[in-house]
Amino acid sequence: MSLASPPTTAAPEFNPRRWAAFIVTLSAVFMDLVDTTVINVALPSLRRELHASSTQLEWSIAGYVLAFASGMITAARLGDRFGRLRIFQLGLAAFTVTSALTGLAVNPEMLVAARIAQGASAALMVPQVLAMLRVEFPPAEQSKAAAIFGLNFSIGGVGGPLIGGLLLNADLFDLGWRPIFFVNVPIGIAALIATHYLCRDSRAEHAATTDIPGLAIATAAVLALLYPLVEGRTLGWPWWSFALMAACPALLWVFAWYERGVTRRGQAPLIDPQLLRERAPLGGLLVAVLFFAGTGYTLVITVHLQTGLGFSPLHTALSMVPFAVGVGLFTPFAPKIRQFGRPVAVVGSLISAGGMGLVLAAFKRYETGLHSWQILPGLLVAGLGVSMTSGVLVTTVLAKTPGRHAGAAAALVNTAIQIGVATGIAVVGTVFFGRLDDQGTSVDAAVAGLVTVVILWVLAAPAALILPPGRLVFGPASAPAPPKQADAQDESAPAGSERVTSPPASD
Repeated sequence: MSLASPPTTAAPEFNPRRWAAFIVTLSAVFMDLVDTTVINVALPSLRRELHASSTQLEWSIAGYVLAFASGMITAARLGDRFGRLRIFQLGLAAFTVTSALTGLAVNPEMLVAARIAQGASAALMVPQVLAMLRVEFPPAEQSKAAAIFGLNFSIGGVGGPLIGGLLLNADLFDLGWRPIFFVNVPIGIAALIATHYLCRDSRAEHAATTDIPGLAIATAAVLALLYPLVEGRTLGWPWWSFALMAACPALLWVFAWYERGVTRRGQAPLIDPQLLRERAPLGGLLVAVLFFAGTGYTLVITVHLQTGLGFSPLHTALSMVPFAVGVGLFTPFAPKIRQFGRPVAVVGSLISAGGMGLVLAAFKRYETGLHSWQILPGLLVAGLGVSMTSGVLVTTVLAKTPGRHAGAAAALVNTAIQIGVATGIAVVGTVFFGRLDDQGTSVDAAVAGLVTVVILWVLAAPAALILPPGRLVFGPASAPAPPKQADAQDESAPAGSERVTSPPASD
């Protein structure tokens, strides 16, 4: 079976099977969302069964996210150029294989390598979905489909820890943590077959070229920061760890210089340097990195509840549900409140910090006698704040960025979100595991880790003041984009400039 269907001469304007095709592609995106978070509840099991160090546990999370962030914009351009279905299926097949390899890991090195490959595979899949949505759905149905796409992210964020907790608690076939990755294999195979029969391929007639050198320089800059942050503590902070971190700003300058050269030559840069002269994307970039670095709280809480307090994986996952409830509390009010833009991001960051402050206060007060209900109020408040800031961030950037740069600005901020998550794992994990390695109690380590999270969220509030003021006015070019979308379609292409091929007819 080929990865993409052969072109036909009379494809209808919109896919008559579009809703079935959309649900199938969403199932693949859901697997990525689950795998981003499912590993958190399995960290104590991985440490025990694979004899993984704390640094290797950090890489098993941060490596996935970093590989995902590094590949999104390039993958979107590959889809525009070579066919979105073709690239989606390639990513789905690779994700299925790498999930099996992750579940088969026999040592921490294999686990980390497989997780990085998983993240790169997910990067091929996810950016294609909204691009396919724009081609396959008439305008009247696109908002409904986009809302379902956004809901998928909310469900995936909650579902990851719960699915992980259930599978670990069930201990299927005495396989321990391995089924949390093996479960992707039958789902991936079924989705791959279904996309062959339900989905159509499409590509942009004027797709931008892939900026591989720019991608390599940007990835090197991020690694120069993250590698010493994760490895430095274990190695005793050698001199080269500080030299690498100092090299990060220099590499970013080289990246900006190279991208200006790409622009002068009339080619498509990975990131348009002009974007960073605009207040909206610049502010969005800073807020995304600082605020989403705070998501390292999941690493601290899930490990502490299991190793420090003896909670089961399922008990731990259920203890985290109030955070998701807090996120849901803001959802009904989001359409009315997000129009205020910048103030919502500022207040949301401070509310998040306050909620996590309540959680760390409960950790410190009740210590080893802590019960789940005692962290419920803090997680609820933190979830509300996170929903406010994350919900308005991309919306504000899109509404306040000139229309010709809106898609590229959204891609930049969404990539920054993933880099922020990876950075948070490195920074918060270094503080948390550092206290554990120094023979501190789990409570002391957890409090130190959550203090770091609170500081990051407090710093995100003044960073949000860089965002342009004023109410948000939405037009066709500034519709909100769900997370993780890397829209890199060439902005010079005329509207509707798409080539579509149909799936084979069913029997």
